[in-house]
Amino acid sequence: MLQEILVAGFGGQGVLLTGQLLAYAGLLEKREVAWIPSYGAEMRGGTAHCTTIISDEEIFSPLVEFFSTAIIFNQPSLARFESRVRPGGLIILNSSLVKVRPQRRDIAAYPLPAGQLAARAGLDRASNMVLLGAYLELTGLLSPDSVLKALENVLPERRRQTLPANRQAMLEGAGAVRALARQYKAG
Repeated sequence: MLQEILVAGFGGQGVLLTGQLLAYAGLLEKREVAWIPSYGAEMRGGTAHCTTIISDEEIFSPLVEFFSTAIIFNQPSLARFESRVRPGGLIILNSSLVKVRPQRRDIAAYPLPAGQLAARAGLDRASNMVLLGAYLELTGLLSPDSVLKALENVLPERRRQTLPANRQAMLEGAGAVRALARQYKAG
């Protein structure tokens, strides 16, 4: 099993945290991991993306040309990275901010209103956790409990009260993507 995941959006959306949580959860589950962050000159509001690789075997290079999955937070990131998802790959996107859908027909695309789902979970800033919950539901790559344990380990003490809302945001994402997958199968 090898998953090469791109997470992309603006700084301040939790892009790097999302990739980091995947890597930490992979470590907790005794997998091989690599995490490479990249961000523009301005952290908040500038561009940000990261690559996370999770494997059952040794990772020989952290450099990835084509990804198995892209988790996309904004329209510019979709425009930039859609072509870098492998045929048969997966794009999960925040339809609260991404209005134009992927043009490719050789990938599976799941648009989720992450902003609205995060608000319903009680934490407006948890769009990243909604998309992460959707990814875990679609792939079964990692246990949501491992991701939550990783979040607990990286959150500063002053933010620990957000753990229940973050968990709920992940559940919202998982439920929404299940419903979307059922629609795709029925249609």
